[in-house]
Amino acid sequence: MSGQWSGERGPADVDLFYWPTPNGWKVTILLEELEQDYNLVPVDIRKGEQFRPEFLAISPNNKIPAIVDHRPPGGGAPIALFESAAILTYLAEKHGRLWPQSLRERYEVGQWLAWQIASLGPTAGQVHHFREYAEQPVPYAVERFTGEINRLYGVMNTRLADRAFLAGDYSIADIACWPWIRLWRHHAQDLESFPHLKRWLETIAARPAVNRGFRIGSALREGRSQMTPEEKKVLLGQKARRA
Repeated sequence: MSGQWSGERGPADVDLFYWPTPNGWKVTILLEELEQDYNLVPVDIRKGEQFRPEFLAISPNNKIPAIVDHRPPGGGAPIALFESAAILTYLAEKHGRLWPQSLRERYEVGQWLAWQIASLGPTAGQVHHFREYAEQPVPYAVERFTGEINRLYGVMNTRLADRAFLAGDYSIADIACWPWIRLWRHHAQDLESFPHLKRWLETIAARPAVNRGFRIGSALREGRSQMTPEEKKVLLGQKARRA
């Protein structure tokens, strides 16, 4: 894996615009599972690189991850994609893995992927914000979102009580959820209270490709877990920009 923000491309077909966050980890894990070479292009969201015009041309929502596939199925011009669910679906479909072929099974995976995007990810993000990033304590918000993430853990634990994975075989639904659940300590949850979820978390963590995908780019954080006030302002203080 290689790649530079300058636009210089390595030998791989896929450029991954990335920062080591749960949404970024989803895509590196999938690419490692697919054994797909890719150019890793860091986008330092603490410095505001996600607002550069060349990145906004790929990801208009100024969020990572994003990809450019220079050799899409059927040929033609490169395909640029933002939003992790779209990227996971595209890559899995392109390679014919981790995304079922039958209609019934495909939508079983799809609904859990949508659940992660609509429920698990946003709620976890609010838990992180109010428990760890808010300048002033907001007890109601902490209680509200910590309680909701507890409910969502329970949804997954019940789902996994009689099956190994969320939707049949291991799939992009599991890949989408795993990076968020591995942060259970940040969510103030007791994983022992969710034994089926704990088993699932450990099973996926034992996969070599998951381990590789999670660790890629970890040095980009420079060993710092806390943001400076300036970085918080860049990351959390944005409003609409004029067209």
